[in-house]
Amino acid sequence: MTGRPDQGENTRAVGLPTGPAPAERPLRMPVHRSTTYAFATSREYADVLDGGREGYSYARIDNPTSEAFARALAAMEGRGLDSEVRGQAFTSGMAAISTTLLALTSVGAHVVAARSIYGNTYSLLDGLLRRFGVSTDFVDITDLDAVRAAVRPETAVIFTETLSNPTMTVSDIPGLAEIAAEAGAVLVVDSTFASPAVCRPLEHGADLVLHSATKYIGGHSDATGGAVAGRPALVDAIRAARIDLGPCLAPDEAFLLHRGLETLPLRVARQCASAAEFAAAVAEHPAVARVDYPGLPGHQGHKLAGQLFDPGRYGAVVTVTPHGGRAAGMAFADGLRVATVAASLGGTHTLAGHVGSSTHRQMSDEALEAAGIGPAAVRFSIGVEDPADLIEDALSALDRCTSDG
Repeated sequence: MTGRPDQGENTRAVGLPTGPAPAERPLRMPVHRSTTYAFATSREYADVLDGGREGYSYARIDNPTSEAFARALAAMEGRGLDSEVRGQAFTSGMAAISTTLLALTSVGAHVVAARSIYGNTYSLLDGLLRRFGVSTDFVDITDLDAVRAAVRPETAVIFTETLSNPTMTVSDIPGLAEIAAEAGAVLVVDSTFASPAVCRPLEHGADLVLHSATKYIGGHSDATGGAVAGRPALVDAIRAARIDLGPCLAPDEAFLLHRGLETLPLRVARQCASAAEFAAAVAEHPAVARVDYPGLPGHQGHKLAGQLFDPGRYGAVVTVTPHGGRAAGMAFADGLRVATVAASLGGTHTLAGHVGSSTHRQMSDEALEAAGIGPAAVRFSIGVEDPADLIEDALSALDRCTSDG
């Protein structure tokens, strides 16, 4: 609508002309901030709402910028596949996880989940979904016999993480995919800690792959979002649940996350190389009881990671457990000067956090122990700083812990 000269000033103001669409292709993806879209006829509007024709009606349903991000993420996750991979974008990683699990389960359904998973995923499964009649067995996901034994006729989902948080356990995705296929269950893999620059679970048999795009995909700690990608029929069901639940990704966030995908391989390659150097150096300090990083030859998942991950990339998260209990771990984190004590991971800054009091605070000491997490564990998300500075920082903090002890 464009206002006419004979109309009132308010009508003309609302109907001001918009700029022309450029004939040239913009190098940067446009940001579509409109929440609603106009139609020439009611029939066209109805056809879009009913799915009879492609188009946009309302931002909670679909947005061009958010859809572009979802398609880009799906293209990266499905790089080695001949079949179609479809994606959906969400307001956060937990929005993607919760919407996916709600779409795949109903009252009486059963989930088999990795024992060592992100704290909020654990509480979602063990709390909210249990209240709605969905039961979960948490198992050692590296023990395929234990996974197979936990499967029931009503098992709808097997849920794991490519790299678990924070023990960096590597999931045998092909083995789990075989079990899921036998059970008629959906294998869902949270690949936040890997990103498609390290591993693409769909290539190894997973049905769905999830991300907190806030982390490596965004890469700069300035955008929050989530995504799921996988087989079209499954993703379409998740889209329907997203529309009802409402966690639609805002276009400005989608723009930043889409931009992050462009530099993802460059950033992650450097972060993985630095993490490997950092883990090897810190593991030699006498104050350290254990270092969890699959790039270390002694890590239980080292061989499997070499088979599933891109060459030389083992992720960029390193969990360091000093000798002592909770107080020792918190003192170690507090003694860091280059690494920053902060939430999240995957950005350009190296971040550190005491696991038991932050990411896994929902879990009891017994649950932490069962998940293989020590009370002193400190998780490092390695950024793009010079690795020598990160190593010196960690060793100095460990020296101070030793002298104070």
